[in-house]
Amino acid sequence: MNAWELKVPPVALVLVCGLLMGGMAAVWPTATLWAAPWWWGAVPIALGAGVALAGVLAFRRAATTVNPTTPQASSSVVTTGIYAHSRNPMYLGFALALLGWGLWLGHAGALLVLPAFVLYMNRFQIVPEERMLAQKFGAPYTRYLQQVRRWL
Repeated sequence: MNAWELKVPPVALVLVCGLLMGGMAAVWPTATLWAAPWWWGAVPIALGAGVALAGVLAFRRAATTVNPTTPQASSSVVTTGIYAHSRNPMYLGFALALLGWGLWLGHAGALLVLPAFVLYMNRFQIVPEERMLAQKFGAPYTRYLQQVRRWL
């Protein structure tokens, strides 16, 4: 296990990314691509919040942990509802919210933070989660991995 795996709570990473995006827009205003209407950002932010909330509620209904730093504490594999379409709806929701923030800012540098967020999440959060859950739940979880995509 890598020292960075499962160390940064995804919500904290989203906040850091959002602050970085806003900071870039403030420090380098010349990299602004457009003056976006408010709804360019609000729509993906609202959609992202809804997707993430649906993921949290599904975990709560299944009485399993939503703590992303301790996937080994999971009590079940959730495969219904939003989890029938995305293995990581909470992270997808976070990415959509960051996309919305980047569109709202209309800033080239800010938009580059989104792929960095996705790459970090894949390598240091999702892959270790999947590894631990496969060890814990075996074949049912492996089948789920084959049937449902990681993000969309």
